[in-house]
Amino acid sequence: MPQLDTSTWFTTILATITTLFILFQLKISKYIYPSSPELKSMKSLKHNTPWETKWTKIYSPLSLPLQ
Repeated sequence: MPQLDTSTWFTTILATITTLFILFQLKISKYIYPSSPELKSMKSLKHNTPWETKWTKIYSPLSLPLQ
């Protein structure tokens, strides 16, 4: 069984890591990064919600009445 012959493992692993390193470098170098990101407005927009506020309140377990 050739898998049990450990004499070629180092060469195989080294070749695999080198190939992956080169491929990732080529893939990353082709990516175009935005040169100047646009500033976004920090104003918070008011959303019109169709539900009532009383049904959307989040209750903390410690603030609930004891039963």
